[in-house]
Amino acid sequence: MMQSFSCDKQVQALESTFIAIQQERMQGIPILNPALHVEAVGFQTWENACLGILITPWFMNLLILPLVADKPAQLPSTDEKKSYQFPSGIYEFLVSYEANLGIYQSCSLFSPMFDFADQAMARETAQAILTLLMTAPEPKTNVKKGISRRELLRGKA
Repeated sequence: MMQSFSCDKQVQALESTFIAIQQERMQGIPILNPALHVEAVGFQTWENACLGILITPWFMNLLILPLVADKPAQLPSTDEKKSYQFPSGIYEFLVSYEANLGIYQSCSLFSPMFDFADQAMARETAQAILTLLMTAPEPKTNVKKGISRRELLRGKA
């Protein structure tokens, strides 16, 4: 039987998992930006999953978290790459696993995070990325087409 999760529960598990990773596995590693902390930004339901951005002191990734806990036989294998179509284009995600979180998919945005002066700047960037992700590109207008021989002969060049 499948068990349903809300984005809220998944986001809580995500943040607590990556706070633990920072405290247990990342201590003393020089790629940490001390001005930043772990924060999940803008998670919302998308395509029967939770979509949002995770900010950490060492990376910013677009993440897809399952809304439903699948049976192990149905889970994609870790290190598998999957592509998804968004209004702004196609993006590739890497399937990963953390014991306290389960399977999740990530698309790297920034790493390391030294270009961000503070958490507010990282959060604003994440929110802007989510907006752009869900915005289709403007159709190209004023594209100058080539001139036909008839137009050239008539002097319409």
